[in-house]
Amino acid sequence: MALWQLGLAATLWSAAADGTEQMRLYVGTYSTRGSEGVYLYTFDAETGALTDTGWRGPSASPSYLAFGRGGTRLYAVNEDWSQPQGRVTAFALDPETGAMTELNSVSAQGAGPCHLAVVGDRAVVIANYGSGSVVAFPLEADGKLAEATTVDQHEGSGPNERRQQGPHAHSITPAPDGQRIYACNLGVDRIYIYQVNEAGELVANDPAWATVHPGAGPRHMTFTADGQRAYVINELDSTISLLEVDPATGGLEEVEYTATLPADWEGNSTTADVHLHPSGRFLYGSNRGHDSLAVFAVNQTTGRLSLVQHISTDGQTPRSFIIDPTGAWLLAANQDSDSIVVYSIDGNSGRLTRVGEPVSVPAPVCLKFAP
Repeated sequence: MALWQLGLAATLWSAAADGTEQMRLYVGTYSTRGSEGVYLYTFDAETGALTDTGWRGPSASPSYLAFGRGGTRLYAVNEDWSQPQGRVTAFALDPETGAMTELNSVSAQGAGPCHLAVVGDRAVVIANYGSGSVVAFPLEADGKLAEATTVDQHEGSGPNERRQQGPHAHSITPAPDGQRIYACNLGVDRIYIYQVNEAGELVANDPAWATVHPGAGPRHMTFTADGQRAYVINELDSTISLLEVDPATGGLEEVEYTATLPADWEGNSTTADVHLHPSGRFLYGSNRGHDSLAVFAVNQTTGRLSLVQHISTDGQTPRSFIIDPTGAWLLAANQDSDSIVVYSIDGNSGRLTRVGEPVSVPAPVCLKFAP
C-alpha cells in the first residue's frame, strides 16, 4: 500500500517553489521511543535548515537504507532483534513526492541485518551482524527483491573476548568502479572481497579477504574517488585504517592506522561511521561515547591523515552521519538522544561549525540524501 501523509505534496511543492534548492533526506530509525520507521525531511542547501515534512514510512527498525534504479527504488534492512531472522524490504519512490510504496519484503537469511548496498540493477547485498553472514538478493525487472541466491557464512573470531567471539558482518561497500564489493567483518578483523555476477550471485574474489590489525573490529569503509585507497573505521579500538588497493586484484593492504579519539580520553567509546569529503581533502569519523566527530586532513600524495578537529555532536551515540553532495554541510544522527545536528563545513580547512538547534527524531541511525 502507498505510505502517504496528507499535505506532503503541498509541503514539498512549496519548498521547491520558493527558489531555494531543497534536497530530500530519508532517515532510518530503530523502532523504539515512538519511532514510526522511515522519516522524510527536506534540507535547504543554502541555509542548512532541516524541515520535517510530516511524512512517515512505517517499517520495523529500518536501520540502513540504500537507493537503486536512479533513485526510484529504496531498499532497507529491517534489523528486528525480536525475530530470529531480520528482513529486507524494497520500496518504489514517487518521483514527485518522495512517497514510498512497498514492493516486497524477504527474509534476510540471518539475524541482525545492519547494512546493505545496491549493485547496479543486479542485486542487493546485505550484512547480517548477528549471524555473521553476507547475503545476495537478485533484483527483478521492477526492482523487487528475489529470494537470496548466495549466503556466505563467515567463520572465525578475534582477540577481543567480549566482542569478537565469532563473525559479525557489519557493512557492504562497492568499489568506485563497481567491479567488486567489500564486506567489513568486525568479529574476525577481516574485509571480505566479492564480485557479483550477472545472475546477482556472490563470487569470491582472489584474494578473498584482507586483514586489519588484530582487535580493530572493522565496521564501515569508504574509498577515494579513484579507487586507489580505502579507509576503514574500526569500532573496537577507535582507529581509522588507511589501505592501499591493488588495481589488478582488488586486494587491500593496511598501511597505517590513526586514532579517532583525543590522546587524553580515558572513557569508553566506539566508532561508528566514516566518510570522505567530496573534494577528497578531508575525512570524517564518528565516536560513540566520546560523542564527537573527528575531522582529518588527507595528504593528497600519501593518503595519510592529520587531525584537524574534534567537535561534539551535542547528543549521544552518533551512529550515522552524511555529507551533502555540495560538500558544504554535514548532518549527524544521535541515536540515543533522538536528534539530528547540522554542521557547516569550511571548504579550506574541513572544520565543522554547528548550525541551528538539533532536530528531534526518535532513534535516528541512517541518513540518506535522495539522488
